[in-house]
Amino acid sequence: MRGALATMAAVFAVAALPGQAYAAGAPGSYTFDPDAESAVGADISAEASKLEPGGVYRSAIRSGQKLYYRLDLDAKTNAYVSAVVVPKSGGKVSYGDGITVSIRDSSDDECSSQDAVFGSAQYPRPIAAYASRRIDKDGSCQDAGTYYVLIERETKETSDQGEWDLELRYASEPQLAKPSPEATTAPTAWPSASPPPPAAATDNTRRGGAGYYDATSLETGEWKDRIEPGQTLFYRVPVDWGQQLFATAGLSNSTSEKSAYVSSALAVSLENPALGHVAEVSPTSYSGKPISVPFDPLPPVAYENRYDSSDDVGGMRFAGWYYLSVSLSPEVAKPYGQKPIALTLKISVKGEAEESPYKGDAGIFAVTPGDKDAARQGQSGAQAAEAAGERDTMKLVAAAGIGAGTVLVLWLGAWTLIARRRAAAAPAAPTGGPYPYGGPPQAW
Repeated sequence: MRGALATMAAVFAVAALPGQAYAAGAPGSYTFDPDAESAVGADISAEASKLEPGGVYRSAIRSGQKLYYRLDLDAKTNAYVSAVVVPKSGGKVSYGDGITVSIRDSSDDECSSQDAVFGSAQYPRPIAAYASRRIDKDGSCQDAGTYYVLIERETKETSDQGEWDLELRYASEPQLAKPSPEATTAPTAWPSASPPPPAAATDNTRRGGAGYYDATSLETGEWKDRIEPGQTLFYRVPVDWGQQLFATAGLSNSTSEKSAYVSSALAVSLENPALGHVAEVSPTSYSGKPISVPFDPLPPVAYENRYDSSDDVGGMRFAGWYYLSVSLSPEVAKPYGQKPIALTLKISVKGEAEESPYKGDAGIFAVTPGDKDAARQGQSGAQAAEAAGERDTMKLVAAAGIGAGTVLVLWLGAWTLIARRRAAAAPAAPTGGPYPYGGPPQAW
């Protein structure tokens, strides 16, 4: 019983721990996953450190460097490795600066690759890309064995040569319920008409996160926030199989009396559940007046989208959380000051959810009831995980309570039974004399 009671005490102690508040950091800051392990990339493939499925890692890359990381893959699982590159705040980046992420077999044949580069919006901010080894009877890289993730950095001579941080994620795609999909070509047409403007909630303020780890959850609706020059805010939207995502970002007017034209001031990017780049809006200029920029219509989420080579179609291949990052150029501060500017996000998720093609637990490639609750409540990914942990804790509390109660009842029952048996087995007390058991009581 002491073990059960100790378990209950420990559980209650955990349940009493205070929660954390997650909010976007200062301009230029990025929230890394606190559970990320350190992984040092190797210049030589033979010395590459191994990445594990489901792992999150922190690393760094210098200008012009090529880094290898190792994967041990079987012959049946699709593998995805993403890299978020985080340049130092205040540094200079040029058009075309960025990284290329690729997965290669032991003979250095490329399985796939994707770039994360700075285009016309030439200011430092987190950008992401991924690469995959996909099982395909007509593809390459099909054998089990050793593979490598190669990350290559491109930096112009006029750009900041300092080290960039990296956040790496390795995800394995679940096995299909059926041996192979019926269709092996991507759709070529889908609804392109923009939906009616979503209704604004009564309390429609949602404060964006400072990274993919603490991205704030959104559902269909119109949401408001504030963004400072040099800041990047992160949001996430659950999109299930067969559903289509529409998103528009807008800036309000500035209250400053000054008026100036800032080119490529607002950059908005979309990444899929594996943090592969899907699409971006053309970086929009700002002159102190309201602006609004929508994404081009994206296809509904479908497994077959992977058979298209373009990012905006091929990237919509999974159900799960889709991530929006919104960046405001630090140059906006020069004419308009560092004061935050009102930001509006209009989100629409259209269509009925369809059945998952996977068997068993789909992990990050699914939309769960808990995900929908998180989107409804506006929780960050970190807060949703904390809430799920609290629910599990309370289940443990209940189980421990029931267990302790059962142990106590059984112990009392056993004690009572033993006492009765002892009483029944004891000899009858002799009669006569003031001390029937052979003398007066002894002093202890």
